[in-house]
Amino acid sequence: MPHDPVREADTRAWLVKANKDLRGAEIDLAAVPPLLEDVMFHCQQAVEKVLKAFLTWHDRRFRKTHDLVEVGGQCVEIDPTLEPLLRRAAPLTEYAWKFRYPGEVPEPTQAEAQDALALTREVIDAVLARLPTEVQP
Repeated sequence: MPHDPVREADTRAWLVKANKDLRGAEIDLAAVPPLLEDVMFHCQQAVEKVLKAFLTWHDRRFRKTHDLVEVGGQCVEIDPTLEPLLRRAAPLTEYAWKFRYPGEVPEPTQAEAQDALALTREVIDAVLARLPTEVQP
């Protein structure tokens, strides 16, 4: 059965956005000095968007939220094998807002940023492995 071209395009659009956030995280980590807060933000955003791509492909509606527990839970309903990985990624949720405003929140360490980026790549790879190649950018 042929795929719905609108759903293909919408899924691909989410994946393109996720890839841009991944690239932003990589650039921010390579900067001198590294922009560690921005790395964490872009990691959260990349995971959120790749999960929304997965939901879009499976024709599942989702709220406009940054909560990776909520979005990830919807993905696990479709593919329970994602659960251990998405449980590990859930703490990235707070980076959608944690460093966006001034305050007394300590900056993440380089090691934390590297770990977040590795986890982000792992989530993206896992989701891409579950999507058809024709929707991948």
